[in-house]
Amino acid sequence: MEKNNFIEFKKERDLGAIITDTFQFIRENWKAYFLTVLKIVGPFLLIAIATLVFYMFAMSDMFNDIDNIDANPGSFFSKIFSWVFGLMFVYILLYTLLSMASLYFIKSYIENKGKPQFDEIKTNIIQNVWKFLGLGVLVTIVTVFGAVFCYIPGVYLGTVLSLTTSIMVFENKSIGDTFSHAFTLIKGEWWNTFGVLIVVWMLLMVLGQAFSIPALIYQFVKMGTMMQNDDPTAIFEIFKDPIYLMLNVVSYVFQFILYSIPLISTVFIYFDLNEQKNFSGTFEKIENLGNKTNEY
Repeated sequence: MEKNNFIEFKKERDLGAIITDTFQFIRENWKAYFLTVLKIVGPFLLIAIATLVFYMFAMSDMFNDIDNIDANPGSFFSKIFSWVFGLMFVYILLYTLLSMASLYFIKSYIENKGKPQFDEIKTNIIQNVWKFLGLGVLVTIVTVFGAVFCYIPGVYLGTVLSLTTSIMVFENKSIGDTFSHAFTLIKGEWWNTFGVLIVVWMLLMVLGQAFSIPALIYQFVKMGTMMQNDDPTAIFEIFKDPIYLMLNVVSYVFQFILYSIPLISTVFIYFDLNEQKNFSGTFEKIENLGNKTNEY
């Protein structure tokens, strides 16, 4: 008899259960999950990596030309800002697609009882990509706006709005309704939600830093060697070093993969809050039980 490892999302969970079930979901579905993510996000990940490499080459060339910086600082800073905004655009698109791939994978997983359908996931992403990008821009503006005036409002808004992607995916609401419903859903549960997110993000930071250690060690060793050079601009040559570039690319790819952890965790948080407020999972089980009874 085949073992059923289907994970029920629509139920209440405490902090420990959310973290445990997040890793259990990844452990039991990693092959289908990451294959889906790579099919959808893979080309954009390659573009992001290429952009990062070209950015580091450009930085090396610009900082090595000290005379040009002194003569025309405006041009120097405009080039830096152009690269920064270019990188921001690429990575916003990349992480938006990753969020969509992850959440629609889970939605298909739930609706098909543990057997997600790639065509279904792809169709949902194509139909909703602009709505997701609009939501992402709105959430970013509001969170940054709150953080600029005082850090605490930014933290508060960031915690509330972390639920918006799950609301949009699982309730198919508009951007405005998604935004307002996040505040309704988290009412009275902000501290519990914040606690879960803090634990998950701290875990992510520790794991992410672990993958960054080889690049950091190589950077310190290389910079120590270059500082002995009479030319002060020689230190910027590290940005063209193939080993340094390779270590940074590997580190970034692993950190990109790790970003799936908080994405999946927020889905468990969403269903936990939704169950506390609306009992949707309980009502669904009762309805399904009634349908099975009628079949007999």
